[in-house]
Amino acid sequence: MKRAVIVICDSLRRDLITPEDAPFLTELGNRSAQFANHSGVFPSTTRTSAASIATGCLPARHGLLGNTMAIDEGDGLVCLSVGKPDFRDRLHRATGRTLHMPTMAERVARAGGTAIAFSNVSPGAAYFLDPDGYGWVYNAAGSFGPGRRPLPAEEGLAVGKGEAGDNAVTERFCAEVLRDRAPALAVLWLSEPDYTGHHTPLGSPEHRRAIAAADANVRRVAETAAGLDPGGEEILFVVGSDHGMETVAETIDLDRLLVDAGLKRAPGSSDVVVAPNGTAALLYFTEPESARVAEVARFLETQSWIGRVFTGAGLAETGLPLGSSARVAITMKADDRANPYGVPGHSHIVRDSLEPKDVTGFGQHGGLGANEQRPFLFVSGGGFAPGARRIRSSLVDIAPTVLHHLGLAAARLDGRPLPRFPAA
Repeated sequence: MKRAVIVICDSLRRDLITPEDAPFLTELGNRSAQFANHSGVFPSTTRTSAASIATGCLPARHGLLGNTMAIDEGDGLVCLSVGKPDFRDRLHRATGRTLHMPTMAERVARAGGTAIAFSNVSPGAAYFLDPDGYGWVYNAAGSFGPGRRPLPAEEGLAVGKGEAGDNAVTERFCAEVLRDRAPALAVLWLSEPDYTGHHTPLGSPEHRRAIAAADANVRRVAETAAGLDPGGEEILFVVGSDHGMETVAETIDLDRLLVDAGLKRAPGSSDVVVAPNGTAALLYFTEPESARVAEVARFLETQSWIGRVFTGAGLAETGLPLGSSARVAITMKADDRANPYGVPGHSHIVRDSLEPKDVTGFGQHGGLGANEQRPFLFVSGGGFAPGARRIRSSLVDIAPTVLHHLGLAAARLDGRPLPRFPAA
C-alpha cells in the first residue's frame, strides 16, 4: 500500500499565510496543488472538522454536530463538551455508536494497512479521528492502540498545547511514525495557531509567532517525507487547516434571552437546549415536533446579532441532519471590520456555560463567516501537479483523495477525489 501524510495547522486562515510569518508554507503552496476555493464544514469547529476529515462526510452523515452536543443519557437532553476525554464513551453508551460513517483509519485497517494519528488538540477532536480503535491515536489526555487498548503513560503524548508541545509532537511524529513505523496513513494535528488565537488577538505578535511555529513544524514533516520518498510518487502529502477565525465582538447569552422571552423554562432546563459552538449554535428540543421550534426560530430571526437561522430543509443545505432533536441552527452575524492588528473579520459568539470566560477581542470560529470558512489546502506528491485549482473543495474531499491514492474504495462519501492536474 502507498502512504499518505496529513498535517493540520488548526485554525490557520488562508489569508494569514504570508512570506513573513509562514515562509515555508508560502513556498510549499507555490510548488503544490493549491486549492484556492477551499472551505470548511458547519459548524466550523475543530471536533466536527476532525470527523469530516476522517470520514469524508458532512455532519449530517457522520453525526458529530459541534464542539458541544446535546444527548439524552436517560434523564433528558443535556449539553456536553465533545472535547472531554469521556465524551466518546458517553456518546456510545447513550446512542450505541460513535460516528455513523467509517473513518479512513477503519478503511485502511480493513485493507490490511495501519493508521496512526498524533493530535495535540482536545481529546474529543483527537479521538474522533478514529473513535472505534482501528489504528493508533495519541493525545495528551490518553493514547490508544487497536481495539481502543489504552497505551501505557510512557508511550503517550505527555505534552501541552502550544508551540513547545507541537514541537515535541512533531519531532516524535517524524522519527517514530514516518521513519520507523511507516504506516499507510499518518496524521499530525497541531494545536497552533488555534491555541494562541483563542487567547490573544489575531495578528498580534503572539499570534504571528504561533503561525511561524506551525510553519516550522510543517517544514520538518515535509522534509522528512521528501527524504523518504525523493520522487514524490509513493507518499501523498496533504497540508491544510480545519477552519479560520473571526475576532470576537460580543458574547450573547442565548439561554437567558430564550428564558426572558418565555421560550425556555429555565437556564438549565432540557425543554430547549442550546449547544454553543463559538460563532454558531444548535438548538435541541425535547419535543422536536412541537410549535415551540417555529416560535424559537421566529424569535431568533428578529435579533440583530444573527447572521442566519436554519430550520427544516435549511439544515440539510448546511450539511446538518434532518429528523434529529437539533431543529434550529444559527450562525452569528459577521462583518469585515479590522482588529487593532489589521486582521479583518468580527463576529459575535454564543455564551458557553461550560467555559464561561471573556474572550472579547480574541479569535473564535464555529459559524459561516467568510474568515472562519477560509481554511487552506495544499497537496503534493502522489502525481499531483503544482498549480492553483479554482474548483470548490471542502474538508470532505480530503478522505476520498487519500483513499484514492492508497488504492482503496471511497464509496458512500460526500466528498470526491481532488484533481491531480489544473483545469486546462
